Amino acid sequence: MKTITYLLFSLFTIHALAQYDYEPSSKNPFGSPNPNGPEELNDWKLLIGQCTCKSVSRIDQNTWADTVMMTWTFKYIMNGMAVQDETLKKDGAHSGSIRQFNSDSSKWYVHYYSSSSAVTKLPSWEGSKKENGHIILYREQPAPNGNPGYYRLTFSNISEEGYDWVGEWVNEAETFAYPTWKIFCKKNE
Repeated sequence: MKTITYLLFSLFTIHALAQYDYEPSSKNPFGSPNPNGPEELNDWKLLIGQCTCKSVSRIDQNTWADTVMMTWTFKYIMNGMAVQDETLKKDGAHSGSIRQFNSDSSKWYVHYYSSSSAVTKLPSWEGSKKENGHIILYREQPAPNGNPGYYRLTFSNISEEGYDWVGEWVNEAETFAYPTWKIFCKKNE
């Protein structure tokens, strides 16, 4: 009886440990994509890791604020089935997102949170990686004058060295864009 109990305990332990194979660990601090997950997990492959970034946001139509230094970290979570990011900014305004891919819609759904306010419902964006290598996400948002449009987030110039990011309001036809926030990132060694 002891042998059967020990065998069952060992099998349970091995199974329990295997369910966390793709989580961040001391050996792999940013985790890894789960091979049973969607292929699109690789959309974020070059962003996984830690970057030192310069963030600048718009004060008004003619003025940009001073540059804020920040660290932006991307990692695989949920045993390699999703991606999480976290920003730590020198000005104390920290934030992050959880990214999950929905195979039915073929879109990423990105849920954003921030240390500046605790909200009852997280704002979310949806989008995908484009043929040009950019990752573009949208959230419906009217302009201050009420015109319909979107707040668009674009990751561009993605490489092993880093990436750029811009948040901007765009009209529905995307013929007009008004950037409000830009971030330029270089990978840490």
